[in-house]
Amino acid sequence: MSKIHPNYENPLKEIIYSDDKQADSPINLTVWKKSSMSFQGMDGFTVFNQQGKLVYRVDNYSRKNRCLIGGLVLMDGIGRALMTLRPRLLSMQYQWNGYEGGEDTCKNAPNTPIFSMRRRSIRRKSNEEAEIFFSNTDSVKSILPDLRIEGSFRKRKCSIVTHDGKKVAEMSRKKVNNTTVVLNDDVFSLVVEPGFNCDIVMAFVVIMDRICQKPFMPVLCSSSS
Repeated sequence: MSKIHPNYENPLKEIIYSDDKQADSPINLTVWKKSSMSFQGMDGFTVFNQQGKLVYRVDNYSRKNRCLIGGLVLMDGIGRALMTLRPRLLSMQYQWNGYEGGEDTCKNAPNTPIFSMRRRSIRRKSNEEAEIFFSNTDSVKSILPDLRIEGSFRKRKCSIVTHDGKKVAEMSRKKVNNTTVVLNDDVFSLVVEPGFNCDIVMAFVVIMDRICQKPFMPVLCSSSS
């Protein structure tokens, strides 16, 4: 498993780059966004590699609880917690922080996120969906993000790029094998470029599902008849 501990001499390289020396080709993943028809806002993710093996999952959670402290837990295929993703309360923009480990680990460790992700600033160019800032890098004190999400997440057509334009990962609509038939947007492809950390890229995707969606009106806020 790729390490995601910050390195204080070169934190950006340590966080986003994988330590898997054998990763010399892109990693192709199929992401399934699962939804429940029985309760509005219940959803999650299952992610499979090219061999059809379950490699990541986010179990069902309620979108109406966006402002709760608990956040979301990204797990590997066997249910081991990799990262906890939490919304930042009272933020002017939708902003989420990513922490290493599960809920219990976060409670017992210093409350320092690995990264923060937010909707793009209105001062940035319009083709950018979101901005990512890593902890312990100079960008934390700067308005310039370490990574950017360009394109449209809602259309499943976007890329994650570094501050200097290098592609980290790309998302696109999933096609049926050897055809031009495109599946619905609940199923999409995620290609992670060689040498980049798949765990943290998948964490970005989970957060993008929250901050780049159409406006959602929670059930608790709807008026009763």
